[in-house]
Amino acid sequence: MNKVPITLMRGGTSKGVFLQKKDLPATEQEREEFLLDIMGSPDPNQIDGLGGANSLTSKVAIIDKSRNSSYDIEYTFAQVSLYDQMVDFKGNCGNISSAVGPYAIAKGLVSIEEPITKVRIYNTNTKKIITAEVEVENGRVKTEGDYSIPGVPGSASPIFLSFENPEGAVTGKVLPTGRPIDILSCSLGEVRASIVDIANPLVFVRAQDIGLRGDELPEEYSKAQIDLLEELRGAAAEECGFASKSEATRLSPATPKLTVVSKPFDYQDTAGKFHSEQNFNVLVRMMSMQRPHKALAITGAVCITAASKIEGTILSEIIDKNSNTISIGHPAGVMETIYNEFPLSIKVGRTARLLMEGNVYTKSDYGQSVI
Repeated sequence: MNKVPITLMRGGTSKGVFLQKKDLPATEQEREEFLLDIMGSPDPNQIDGLGGANSLTSKVAIIDKSRNSSYDIEYTFAQVSLYDQMVDFKGNCGNISSAVGPYAIAKGLVSIEEPITKVRIYNTNTKKIITAEVEVENGRVKTEGDYSIPGVPGSASPIFLSFENPEGAVTGKVLPTGRPIDILSCSLGEVRASIVDIANPLVFVRAQDIGLRGDELPEEYSKAQIDLLEELRGAAAEECGFASKSEATRLSPATPKLTVVSKPFDYQDTAGKFHSEQNFNVLVRMMSMQRPHKALAITGAVCITAASKIEGTILSEIIDKNSNTISIGHPAGVMETIYNEFPLSIKVGRTARLLMEGNVYTKSDYGQSVI
């Protein structure tokens, strides 16, 4: 057994293992084997590792101090599969991104300014900059506060993320197919969809077009419905050039993200809280690694916001293009984003928390040997 230093952090509605790049194996193959081992994958229970048996808790952030004066931190996101021998580096996770600034401050990787330290983060997956605004008090990250987010109990100090120029994050194109509307073939027949790559590639379909209400809670979906959503996601993955439709689950399980949208109507969230249709602009249900997301990915919220400004997309049919503050209804509540056009950036509020620091013990031939 060998040991490697790690930090466990919650970022938004996700939880992940944070490591510094210098502590990881050098080659891509060794790195993937190491991450699979420490997370306990592939295994849907991840009983032999640190993963939490859920796509939202099977995540890794790899951090490195920048050598480039235009940003402070380099951050690579890894989505570790529960079911397959693979680690997906294609896209980013906005929720995990919210913990990168606090981590960098706590590890002394950036200079501190009080009361707000701005950390410029270069995400290597998307080659985009994210600026995190983190409250600092007495030289430390401030943790207590009255800011709360849906899907996370309690409140904490806010962290504001600005996703700068997020267009074409993975494919290099805002509209990977060049069209605001695509027709995807599935077992239901032909379904209208919008494939948009802003912060992360998403494929949007209307709930009513695939036999859903739009306010389903995560536990309500049948296997047939989940299979249909994955079938549509696979068709979109093929359109993006990520993998063939039949191989998308294995080769590109995290991108694009299937997102079901509908016009606002009254609904109850997972905590039983009532939300009036007057209080949000769009109702959303997202898939994450072939399972219903229990809240909403931050990169998803960014893409939803920006896609609403693109003429002809499904989102533009639902959201008023003159709205620059967008409220998005999702299973855990309502999230707000702020759209700035020149230069393009989208701001989202999150919270994060340091949970544990220590060593992970690995069966791989890497790390400091344990006698």
